[in-house]
Amino acid sequence: MPSFLLLEAILIFLFARVPPSVPLQEVHVSRETIGKISAASKMMWCSAAVDILFLMDGSHSVGKGSFERSKHFAIMVCDALDINLERVRVGAFQFSSAPRLEFPLDSFSTQQEVKAKIKKMVFKGGRTETGLALKYLLRKGFPGGRNASVPQILIIVTDGRSQGHVALPAKQLKERGITLFAVGVRFPRWEELHTLASEPREQHVLMAQQVEDAANGLFSTLSSSAICTIASPDCKVQPHPCERKTLETVRELVGNALCWRGSRGTDAVLAALCPFSSWKRVFLTHPATCYRTTCPGPCDSQPCQNGGTCVPEGLDRYYCLCLPAFRGEANCAPKLSLECRINVLFLLASSAGTTLEGFLRAKAFVKRFVQASLSEDSRARVGVAWYSRELVVAVPVGEYQDMPDLVRSLDGIPFSGGATLTGSALRQAAERGFGSITRTGQDHPRRVVVLLTESRSQDKVAGPARHARARELLLLGVGSEAVRAELEEITGSPKHVMVYTDPQDLFNQIPELQGKLCSRPQPGCQAQSLDLVFMLDASASVGPENFAQMQSFVRSCALQFDVNPDVTQISLVVYGSQVQTAFGLDTHLTRAAVLRAMSQAPYLGGEGSAGTALLHIYDKVMTVQRGARPGVPKAVVVLTGGRGAEDAAVPAQKLRNNGVSVLVVGVGPVLREALRRLAGPRDSLIHVAAYTDLRYHQDALIQWICGEAKQPVNLCKPSPCMNKGTCVLQKGSYRCECRGGWGGPHCENRASRGDAPKARGFHQEPAGRQQPEPSQQL
Repeated sequence: MPSFLLLEAILIFLFARVPPSVPLQEVHVSRETIGKISAASKMMWCSAAVDILFLMDGSHSVGKGSFERSKHFAIMVCDALDINLERVRVGAFQFSSAPRLEFPLDSFSTQQEVKAKIKKMVFKGGRTETGLALKYLLRKGFPGGRNASVPQILIIVTDGRSQGHVALPAKQLKERGITLFAVGVRFPRWEELHTLASEPREQHVLMAQQVEDAANGLFSTLSSSAICTIASPDCKVQPHPCERKTLETVRELVGNALCWRGSRGTDAVLAALCPFSSWKRVFLTHPATCYRTTCPGPCDSQPCQNGGTCVPEGLDRYYCLCLPAFRGEANCAPKLSLECRINVLFLLASSAGTTLEGFLRAKAFVKRFVQASLSEDSRARVGVAWYSRELVVAVPVGEYQDMPDLVRSLDGIPFSGGATLTGSALRQAAERGFGSITRTGQDHPRRVVVLLTESRSQDKVAGPARHARARELLLLGVGSEAVRAELEEITGSPKHVMVYTDPQDLFNQIPELQGKLCSRPQPGCQAQSLDLVFMLDASASVGPENFAQMQSFVRSCALQFDVNPDVTQISLVVYGSQVQTAFGLDTHLTRAAVLRAMSQAPYLGGEGSAGTALLHIYDKVMTVQRGARPGVPKAVVVLTGGRGAEDAAVPAQKLRNNGVSVLVVGVGPVLREALRRLAGPRDSLIHVAAYTDLRYHQDALIQWICGEAKQPVNLCKPSPCMNKGTCVLQKGSYRCECRGGWGGPHCENRASRGDAPKARGFHQEPAGRQQPEPSQQL
């Protein structure tokens, strides 16, 4: 084997043993700024006339995995390009031992076609002959390009480990007016990338491993020449300190070892000390400056008070991490007392499992809560009960109106020891914990049981907890990590559980408890436009009785929305032995009609596939042709028993990529890992212990749906253009660019013979207005 091939094989083997997750470029900014860089990369748009050619390294030193990452980078760049033959043209070469044209610049006229072709590119393998590829372009030019009549951009994606000279051909290309971007992949050699890149080099050298960061850097540089623009005028390009790393294999002297050497011309063999070396992989760092575009964020106005930390969520939302004294309050603003009308019964475990120390801690917690939360004009009434085998109401609800008297009465509550029968205590608290007043409704105070325990129950808790909630009691749980799962089962929701890690942390839960006691679920988003699809598991693993519980639940949810063509549209899909659209988004125009149709949805039985049902929604429900409205937020709520969800993660992500939010409601002993994958990166998952408990999670579901209804939308997702037309975003609107033979605002009409097809503009109307019936997903 030739020596240079042997060396290449050794280096590829060594580099392959290094984890690819090592960050080879780090921008030294805050996490908030990194989030802004990522968000800004999706807000850029390039529509000037320009020829862009990708020159992608397909050699063995890059490897198949890194070649796939190179393709992913190229595809993301194409997402921001207004690709057509009159404006942005895109072509691609792959090079290794020799260059190979994948497709010329005049081959495709739509974004979808270019992305599909890049996705199908096959890794070639071979030597890294970057110089040969550059010389080929010097001779042949940009294939299918417009020569020098428009700007020419060459994006070289490589590891910078060429086996030939690159400086001269790169210099000659730049002298012809071609702009060169050098994008590193795998473990790049930054010196060669700087040699390849145009001036200023810091703005033309990127790293494909951080795709969103690299796309931002590319578009930031192009925005200076008016090739690309960003949606908001408040966004600006700024320099940031960054550090780049390269992996090198160096020879290191370890020491000397005894070796034997023969003497030329004699038979003698001599012993001597010979140097002993080893090969070592090291990272070499290169300080640099990275130029990135950032846009104003929701936390720039510092909305969190009293030392709270603002955490951005997207471009216009945030939440506050508050100090313990202000936890649970909006923007960490102080709240001095309980102002809501409420009856609270503290239920303290006084069993041997809790221990005397734990019981005293619980009493101290109640004392401090009363002192911090109750005042003379407070409308809250408090009682205290303890239990082991039996429930004892020590302080009836509302007996003490004077706060000092209430605190003194707590001192006399004894520690009992004995068994921990939490289920029995819950049933008794529901029956007699609030005295003789059992009436419920809006005219009477809200009734809440706050359970404090550090010991698992020795009897069943699920049935008594359901009994208590059926009597319209709000159950809240405060306990150690050891009882978290049991408290979630009792309260019916993780949001109703407060867990402390140490004794002091228990008292930090007081502000959070204050917030939960007085928080009221908000009604449905009546004024928000929304396209909403419920997807019900109607398979044999659910059964007809549980399916009926699901129907009742979605009917109750539908009551929270104003169903009409201008506000909320609702569809229902069921799946089991088959997938069936019970009714589409534009089938029923009133809430009453939707409720009737939900009651008539069929139970199918058989074996269900959530993935197949999600693809059905993607293709045949959540399309503009079937009633989905451009410019309106879209959401799918999946209710499942968990079986048949193993194949659903990819279809769910396909919907999300098309602008559709997906929430998963898993019921019973579900396959948690499969559902978490289905729930996606935002972990949009609600777990319900039993089908009869679904109603206790309605508030959380409605809150999620209403949150998604306020999210910004992409007018081109799903695409309103028919017959493979291309949707192009404009300021506050979109237009459809039609393929040959089609015309009209949405490419819905056959063009008359002899007429050239024209791209027609279409301005977005107010959300909810009826549009023509286009289809075709992006």
